[in-house]
Amino acid sequence: MAGAVADDAQHLQPRRGEAVVRSSDTAGAIGFGFVLYDSVHCIKPGRMIQYSSMAIDLNNLKNELNPEQYKAVTTINGPILIIAGAGSGKTRVITYRIANMLDSGIPQSQILALTFTNKAAREMEQRIKELTGRKLQNLTVSTFHAFGVQILRRHITALGWRENFSIYDETDRSALIKETGRELQFTADALDVYKIGNLFSNIKTGRKNWESANDMYRQLYESYQEGLQLYNAVDFDDLIVLPIKLFKEHPDILAEYKERYRYIMVDEFQDTSHQQYELMHLLSDRNVAVVGDDDQSIYSWRGADYQNIINFEKDFPGMQEIRLEQNYRSTGTILAAANGVISHNSNRKEKRLWSDKGSGKPIEVFMPENEAAEADFIAESIQGIAMGEKLKYDEFAILLRANTQSRPIEEALLEANIPYTMSGGTSFFERKEIKDIISYLRVISNHDDDVNLLRIINTPRRGIGRALIEIINAAARAMDVSLYTAIEQLLADPAGPLSDKQKADLESFTSIIEKNSSLISGKNLAKKVRAMVEDIAYWDYLISEYQKSEKAARFKYLNIEHLIQSIESWENNPDNFDANLYTYLNRITLLSRDDMDDGENDKGKVNLMTIHASKGLEFPVVFIAGAEEGLIPHARSIEEGEGNVEEERRLFYVAITRAREKLLISSCRKRRHMQAVTECAPSRFLDEIPAALVEYHTPQQEVKPEQAMDILAQMKKRFS
Repeated sequence: MAGAVADDAQHLQPRRGEAVVRSSDTAGAIGFGFVLYDSVHCIKPGRMIQYSSMAIDLNNLKNELNPEQYKAVTTINGPILIIAGAGSGKTRVITYRIANMLDSGIPQSQILALTFTNKAAREMEQRIKELTGRKLQNLTVSTFHAFGVQILRRHITALGWRENFSIYDETDRSALIKETGRELQFTADALDVYKIGNLFSNIKTGRKNWESANDMYRQLYESYQEGLQLYNAVDFDDLIVLPIKLFKEHPDILAEYKERYRYIMVDEFQDTSHQQYELMHLLSDRNVAVVGDDDQSIYSWRGADYQNIINFEKDFPGMQEIRLEQNYRSTGTILAAANGVISHNSNRKEKRLWSDKGSGKPIEVFMPENEAAEADFIAESIQGIAMGEKLKYDEFAILLRANTQSRPIEEALLEANIPYTMSGGTSFFERKEIKDIISYLRVISNHDDDVNLLRIINTPRRGIGRALIEIINAAARAMDVSLYTAIEQLLADPAGPLSDKQKADLESFTSIIEKNSSLISGKNLAKKVRAMVEDIAYWDYLISEYQKSEKAARFKYLNIEHLIQSIESWENNPDNFDANLYTYLNRITLLSRDDMDDGENDKGKVNLMTIHASKGLEFPVVFIAGAEEGLIPHARSIEEGEGNVEEERRLFYVAITRAREKLLISSCRKRRHMQAVTECAPSRFLDEIPAALVEYHTPQQEVKPEQAMDILAQMKKRFS
């Protein structure tokens, strides 16, 4: 086996300059989705089992896994559909399955595990770290998009791009759409970049076609695509779409990847889009295992289609189906509530979660007068439960259907001196000052990146105004080159249209870019970035921008220092063997919002988040706020029909199954919407929880007799 692994390690090796991370450390590995695991598996602390010596006793695994988990772990060959209910040990099964495959003699490099978030990859990595001792060199665990980057890094030239391409995020995409629209003389009213960006994404990924879209945007789309290639850039959708195109146009390249990846696993399969499914289907022959739960499919708005489970059954005849229904997270009462709710969905695979943890505490429902009373109830309950049951604040979660619900709850938590962390908001890498510095780095690494060049060409201000930019744009169009190349040509032309001042202003910009080009190679990246920040006088720029508040300027400059410190920490990681600027820039583009912080700063804080953000998490105590018609199910979903209401029900199911021991739900009788106060009706999903599982609470504060009678009447109506 050792020889096979050594030989296989040479297969599909990256070319010079390619960004494939060879590290088992989170910071180094997750950016490109490569997680390289060790070769020792620890089933329980103190008992180590060597993969490389093939010492795993599979009979002993029967004591570690339930029968369904054992079957999923030990069935290696052929197509397998693993339906993994909430809290059923999905990650454990995937981890053990990798161990068993390796123990069976499968080379590390032949295994590809695809998942959806860096957070999920980190969790797998951590589990493996707890189970291993020696490194494996070529085991690939990757997000879909990071795997797409890996493919394009090696082969994008076959599609007409140059090496070292940039990845445009949503901000960059919007800027390119705006620039392209102006060139095509779109009016400001017709250039809704957010709406157009979503349309382009839907067109590119096949969720829409031009027949269902406004045809006036077709030329804009084609010019946008040409702009991406001209600037040697791809957008986020391209990270899946282009590898599919590559494989279809170059069967030899597809064959190379199929030869390498003989065994494929897909986590969170219910969240795959049509394109992600197609990519997996192209790569896989028969040895493919997909793990998912159709009851937790809550991302249709970003392309996820749980019908891929049905597609899998059609495309892989003879596949085995294994259902994991034993829940290791929640009490029997919480699971009975979840089963009661989700059973009302018609388009699902029948399953019933069960637990041997006992029935536990009843589900508590509170019907406050309004959102202020709801917030006070939540804050007071957290204080009481934390004190009475000796729980830490980070063992509580408050789940919201929409971020707009957060303000009164945040105010109540602040007033009660309860520390909390709010998921969402502006990501660190989306703050203006950070975007400015990152844009400099992007232009330094790729001079043809016009979107980022336009962001920084006059930031800080250096006299390059609209008139000069129009001259540069005209020259770039005339010569069919990037803006930077056009600037170089204009500066080299003594008889050109530039005045002496304009030349001086442009030379001040290009000199910074050229001077800092050493950033793309060598060590001390953080030190070079700090020198660049000083070189462009960004502190002086902040002082001029925030003349009335030096404190605000200092705060923003401190954010830049945090960025530099994060670069320093990343490049100094001893397991990071590919610490260059290209790798770093693509790493931060791939990071999702919930990956910006390692979580250390959130210890000891209540978790306030949307239900969507809570997927995959669990907490001893969970509050579901705003269980009202119009919030969950959302008013828009009610209007759009039963299929959308079923997704809202799955969302409520996900919320319920985040709770381990205690679940509290609030449903306001009134809620302020815009400038008006409206009457609220309890969510229909509350009626779907078996009545015997629910304990109702009346408001703690003093109420008028008629209000109390009204509350009691609502309760009687529910249970009649």
